[in-house]
Amino acid sequence: MATPDSAPTPGKVPEAVHRRRWAVLAVLLCSLLVVVLGNSVLNVAMKTIAAPAPTGLGATQSELAWAINAYTLVFAGMLFTAGLLGDRWGRKKVLLFGMTVFGIGSALAALAASPTELIAYRALMGFGGAFVMPSTLAIIMNVFEREEQPKAIGIWAGAVGLAIAIGPITGGILLSHFWWGSVFLINLPIVTAAMIAMVVLVPDSKDPRPGRLDPVGVLLSVIGLVLLVYGIIKAGQLADFTVPEVYGTIGGGLLVLTLFVLHERRSTHPAMDVRYFRNPAFSAAVSSLALVFFGLMGVTFFMVFYTQSARGFTPLQSGLLMLPLAAAQMVFAPRARLAVERFGARAVCATGMVVMAATMAGYALLHTHTPIWVLEVLFLFQGAAMAHITPPATVSIMQSLPREKAGSGSAVNNTFRQIGGALGVAVLGSVLSTVYRDGISGRLEAVPSLSDEARHAAGESIEATRAVAGRLGPAGGDLVGQAQEAFVHALHVTVLGAAAVALLGALVAVLFLPAKNAARPPAGAGRPGAEKEEAGAGQ
Repeated sequence: MATPDSAPTPGKVPEAVHRRRWAVLAVLLCSLLVVVLGNSVLNVAMKTIAAPAPTGLGATQSELAWAINAYTLVFAGMLFTAGLLGDRWGRKKVLLFGMTVFGIGSALAALAASPTELIAYRALMGFGGAFVMPSTLAIIMNVFEREEQPKAIGIWAGAVGLAIAIGPITGGILLSHFWWGSVFLINLPIVTAAMIAMVVLVPDSKDPRPGRLDPVGVLLSVIGLVLLVYGIIKAGQLADFTVPEVYGTIGGGLLVLTLFVLHERRSTHPAMDVRYFRNPAFSAAVSSLALVFFGLMGVTFFMVFYTQSARGFTPLQSGLLMLPLAAAQMVFAPRARLAVERFGARAVCATGMVVMAATMAGYALLHTHTPIWVLEVLFLFQGAAMAHITPPATVSIMQSLPREKAGSGSAVNNTFRQIGGALGVAVLGSVLSTVYRDGISGRLEAVPSLSDEARHAAGESIEATRAVAGRLGPAGGDLVGQAQEAFVHALHVTVLGAAAVALLGALVAVLFLPAKNAARPPAGAGRPGAEKEEAGAGQ
C-alpha cells in the first residue's frame, strides 16, 4: 500500500457525499454484479460453445478451460496493482477505466469467431474486472462513516453471493432464447447504465500523499501472482501437483512473492507495507477469507457436477438449486454486524466457520437418490455461514487500515479470496479426480472393447466416463450407474477434506481475530519511518 511521507488524519465524510451514500452503494453494486456475473454466467454456456459452428465455436475441453481460467489468471494477477493505482490516481477514475475495459471485452467476447479469440477477450475482461472489484470496496470505505461501514460491507458481500447464484440462471435463460454470445452481450446495457450513474453520483477519492512509485515492487507482485495462480490452475486441470509445470510455476511464484516481501520490507517507499500483516485483525481476517473460499469455491464447483452429471438436472435447474445459498447471503450478510456488535468478530467468524464445516461434512449425506431438499437445506445453512464470515472478516481488514489505503487494502482482501478459491478448486479437484479414478478403474477394465488409452481418458471424470458409456449402446447403462456411484464416493471424501479446512479457519479466527474490531490506525500508522517521525515530534 503506497505509503506517503505524511498524511492528514482522515476526517468526516463530506455532507454532500454522506447524503447520497446509499445511491452510491447501489451504483457500486451494479458494477460489482456485472463483473461477478461476467464470470459465473459462462459456466452454463460451456457445452454450447463446445458445439460445432454455427451453434458454437467447436472449442476443445482445454480451450473451454482456458476460456474460464484466462479471466481468473489476469484478474487475480492484477488485483493488487489495480488497488494501488486506485489509491494513487483516484478510485472513481480507476473504476470507470475498469468498467470501460470490461464492457469492451464483453462485446468482443460475444462476437468471437474462434476459441482463441474468446480466450483473449476473456483475459481482457479479467483485466477490466481487476480494476473494478477493489475500487467498489474502497469507495464504500470513503463514503460511509465507520459506524455504517459494517452494514454497507454486509450488503456488498450479499451482492457477491447473489451474483454467483444468478449467473447460471441468467445464462440458462439467455441460452434458451439466444445464441451463446448473449451471455456476454447482456453486460453492455448494465455497464453503460452503471457508468452514467457513476459519473453523476460517485465521488472520487485517493491517497492525498501517495509518495513515490515502487515499480520494482509492482512488477514483482504481478509476476509472482500470475505464476502462482497459473500453477494452481494447471494443477486443477491435471489433477496432479507433481508435474514439473505445476510445482515449477507454483514454486517460482512463491519465490518471486518472497522477493517481493523482502523488497517491500527494505524499501523506503513500498508498494505495500508488509508490516500491516503484524496486525492480528488484518492477517487473521485475510487468512480466514482465504480458507473459507478454499472450501466454498471447491465444493460449489463440484456441486454442479453432482446436480447435472450424477442427478441429471439441466444447467438452468442447477442454477435454480443454488438460490437458497444466494438468498441466505442476501438476508444475513447485511445483518451480520448485529451479531458482531453483540458477540464480537472472533465469536461470529469462528461460529460461521464451524457451521461451514458442518455443511461441508453434510454433503457426505448426498447420494444419487437423496431427496433434493437435503441439498437445499445444506445450501441454506452454507449461505448463512458465509454471511457471518465474509462481512466481519472484510470489515476487520478494511478498518485495520487508514482510510486513504482502502484501495490497496481491498485488493489484498480480494487477492487472497481469489487465491484461496483457485487453490480450493485445484486441491479438492485433485482429491476428487484421484478417488474417482480409483473407484471407476476396475469397472472400466471390465469393458473389453476399450483400449488402454481410452480407458485412461474415461477415468478422468464422470463426464468422460459418460461419454464412453454413450458409445457402448445399451451396455453403457450399467457403466453410467457405476460412474455415478464412484463420483458420489469421491465427492464424500472431498467434502470431508473441505470441512477440515473450514475447521482450520475456525481455529485461526479463535486464536488471532480480536474479540472486537480494532480501531482504524491514524494516517501513516505502520509505515516505514513513522516511529522516527513520532519520536522526533516529541523532542
